[in-house]
Amino acid sequence: MSLQYKYKIFINIFALKLHMLELQNPWWFSEPDRDWELFEKLTYKLRPKWLGELSLRPFSLNFVVGPRRVGKTLGIKLLIRELLKRVDTPYAIFYFSCDVLEDYRELLDILNDYLRLKKRKGVKSAFIFLDEVSLVDDWWRALKFLIDRGELKNDVVTVTGSISLTIGQHFETFGGRRGKGKTVKVMPLSFHEYYGLFYDEFFLSKGVEVFESYLETGGYLAYLNGILKVEELVGLLKADLKALDRSTDLARDIMGAILDKAPSPTSFNAIAKVVGVSPHTVRDYVELFEAFHVLLQVLYLGGDGKIYPRKERKLILRDPLIVRAMELWTRRRIDRAVLYEWLVQEHLYRKFGEVFYYRNSYEVDAIAGNLKVEVKSGEKRRRYPRDVRVLNGFEVLEFLYSITQ
Repeated sequence: MSLQYKYKIFINIFALKLHMLELQNPWWFSEPDRDWELFEKLTYKLRPKWLGELSLRPFSLNFVVGPRRVGKTLGIKLLIRELLKRVDTPYAIFYFSCDVLEDYRELLDILNDYLRLKKRKGVKSAFIFLDEVSLVDDWWRALKFLIDRGELKNDVVTVTGSISLTIGQHFETFGGRRGKGKTVKVMPLSFHEYYGLFYDEFFLSKGVEVFESYLETGGYLAYLNGILKVEELVGLLKADLKALDRSTDLARDIMGAILDKAPSPTSFNAIAKVVGVSPHTVRDYVELFEAFHVLLQVLYLGGDGKIYPRKERKLILRDPLIVRAMELWTRRRIDRAVLYEWLVQEHLYRKFGEVFYYRNSYEVDAIAGNLKVEVKSGEKRRRYPRDVRVLNGFEVLEFLYSITQ
């Protein structure tokens, strides 16, 4: 191979990479981003509250984690539009969607290309956004290398992901390297946030109407706006499982067994017997579902105030649309009463950061903070201690609205 031919290949590769950078940063050329245009056309829209949780002072390394299609990318793009009003040059803002990259070497190349451009443009401090970085093998190695060399000391770096940012807790390997950075979890809208799309003040009659819609669409704005289908959530989950070399058939069987046992407490052993695998395998897949933000484990809290992780646990799905997706995938049906219980547990978890259950002569579905809540689908026949709040019918939606405001 001649030197001239090698040089031509190098030039072509360089031009391709430069084109990739330019294509994803149209504001460098005073052009609008397509996500801004999409946002303006949406029927239902809001500025995500989680944007206010990010650190925007250098040096910061922010992590934004959450399930696919929950609005992480659109939120970042809205923040970029706001930041463009604060910077001296548009080249001070760099965005890159990492789903086109294979490994950390390619990510490092992209970052170095931008850092060279930043230097040529005289940018002293930049906002760098790496979207879905968890799709890149060993992504963290590229960032740690540049941070340790001091290449990003004047910048604010924000990375988003739905897989490996939580699996393996890679962000913990950045101990002492995150500066003022924050970890922000992004989930589908709570019922309170969802209701706010339609009305400012809460009225029970309107609450019933909106709650029926919430049970159908969940907190996914993309679904509410007609740009997401239930089967897409199934496809994305299967793609994530395959990316981690897991069996989608086995994952479906385990999820099916979980739904069959809901809302009763269960164990890894019980699910393993149904599916025909080891309890260790069941634990692995349950923890994967949890890391994908699909499922939440609710552990047993004893009357002595101690948590008992070896006792049976409740396994709940975290959003009504996720429930619909798992029903489609596993060919199961979940009763509305089960969905009510799951919603109460999820909303309490968002409020307090933890949620447990209790069962003895009576059952308490959800314990969090100073609250003990039991969700009943029928009449309130059993007598509960005075500190247990029993919810029935419309009381559920009123509780959901009030708990996360």
